[in-house]
Amino acid sequence: MYHRIAGRKLGRKADHKNALMKNLVTSLIVHERLETTVAKAKELKMLADKMITLGKKGDTAAVRLALKSIQTKEAVGKLFKELAPRFTSRNGGYTRVLKYRNRKGDGAPTAIIEWVESAAAAVAAEPPAEKKKAAAKKPVEKKEKTAAEKKPARKKAPAKKAAAEA
Repeated sequence: MYHRIAGRKLGRKADHKNALMKNLVTSLIVHERLETTVAKAKELKMLADKMITLGKKGDTAAVRLALKSIQTKEAVGKLFKELAPRFTSRNGGYTRVLKYRNRKGDGAPTAIIEWVESAAAAVAAEPPAEKKKAAAKKPVEKKEKTAAEKKPARKKAPAKKAAAEA
């Protein structure tokens, strides 16, 4: 009987499936959008949402737990610095699975999995106060001095006349 056993087998042994999920979640964080089979996308959705929840916590324990499921340190950095702040006002449902087409080779149904809030939407939804802070951090440009403000250039004695007189 198959009672109380969560998740899909995906036709793999447990170690292979765990490695597959780690690779998929790392790729989703780095590329922010993947095309895969529907079953893999639905399984990945659960793990990706857990990673965003860890990213929103942001403490050392959360970083260590994220490193267990994410392959590269760069992806973990992106999770905690870029992705998690996008979803501070959202309480779940950080990814969407869009059914796409059947794969040409074997006819498997594929899907696109992506983050609900894209990077462009996150920049557009940034509060005006934070935009002002960002504008204030830009270096102030120095204006050029006018001709009257500039010091007059020092005149040099002609070298030919000095040499001719000697």
